[in-house]
Amino acid sequence: MAGHHLFHVNHDHTTDSDVSLKDETVWLTQAQMVELFQRDNRTISEHVRNVFKEGELSEQAVVRKSRTTAVDGKICQTNYYNLDVVISVGYRVKSLRGTQFRIWATQILKEHLVRGYTLNQRRLAEKGIEELKQALAIGGQYPG
Repeated sequence: MAGHHLFHVNHDHTTDSDVSLKDETVWLTQAQMVELFQRDNRTISEHVRNVFKEGELSEQAVVRKSRTTAVDGKICQTNYYNLDVVISVGYRVKSLRGTQFRIWATQILKEHLVRGYTLNQRRLAEKGIEELKQALAIGGQYPG
């Protein structure tokens, strides 16, 4: 899986992190979430456990196991967590990077919602205009 940037930390207070993209979602290991949110492994582990324990997400749907080779040559099973888990942990973790992540995620969500609303409004308007044209063409009866 190729690495891509989830978000960037620079002058505008965002963060860089290499992530894996597969099956139309982002996948991170727990170690990557530790780095991303700048919290210790125990804290991230607790948040991940609570996401499943509280029924926010189904573990079977959002976790993938992958065999990886460690630097010492040992083969290990590593859990990869999809974007749903990353977002859930990001909204739970208390750290500067967690705050930066929430700002970034909220901005992206707002942009997508506004764009989606705008596109849908445009489509509805275009459909209405087309229906009006058809009604005028067939003698003034509005279809539907």
